[in-house]
Order: sequence, then C-alpha cells, then structure tokens
Amino acid sequence: MARTSIYLNFSGNTEEAFLFYKSVFGGEFGNDGITRFGDMPTMEGAPPMSEAVQSMILHVEIAITGGLILMGTDAPQELGFTVHQGNNVNINLEPDTKTEAERLFDALSEGGTILQPLQEMFWGAYYGHLQDKFGINWMVNCANEAIS
Repeated sequence: MARTSIYLNFSGNTEEAFLFYKSVFGGEFGNDGITRFGDMPTMEGAPPMSEAVQSMILHVEIAITGGLILMGTDAPQELGFTVHQGNNVNINLEPDTKTEAERLFDALSEGGTILQPLQEMFWGAYYGHLQDKFGINWMVNCANEAIS
C-alpha cells in the first residue's frame, strides 16, 4: 500500500528524538521497532563498526497525525555521513480540531523555539510554526472548517 513519510537524519540522538515524538503522538514504533546498525548483516570487505556506531539507530518509524509515517536514522560520521540541521525540512500537521492543534503545538515546542505563534491566518486556518528541541521545523495548520 502506498504511503507518505518524512525521513529525518540525526547526529546520534535519533532514539531520544523518536521517544519524544512517541510521547507526543502515541502509538508504537512500526515494523520491527528500533533497528540498530549492529543489527545489519556484515558486509563483505566492510571495516568493522565500533560499538558506539553499532548501538546507533539504523531505522525507526512511527505513524503520526493523519497516518503520515515519520522515519529516522542516525547518520554516523564514522560511516561517511554529515548532518546539517537547518530549515530544509518542515513537517506540516493538519489536525482536525483547534484543541488538537494547540496540544501538538505546545508539546512539540517544549524546549524548542516558536517561530510563529498559533493564530488565525488569511488563508483560513489556525496556524503556527516552530522548531523543536532537535532542530526539526513543524507547521501546525488547522483549517477553519475544523475550528468551528
């Protein structure tokens, strides 16, 4: 079945981030739960991984608002990855009610930065924009039809 997801790369704190997201959205981690680099089969000719890399997250996913799937991985420098956090990823949430919009916005902004407070917007929505404590940008956009 087709699905839409957002994939996030972290510099070693994927597990912390996804435990936080699980606390916000509820539910359980999909597939086999958390898969670590140490769970991968050894590739012929590949150098051995350090214990620190083996314990990092290879893949984790969780269903969030509207059935969207959020996926994540650690991107260890030891394996040639470099993570640049910035404004290149926004996750847009469209909850059914103003109450849920406020709950999500408040929970996600805890320890983060509110870029634009929740407010009525000219395009007919209750909208806010924030960056969570992990540097991920979120937009909460509740259509006015859902508010009334």
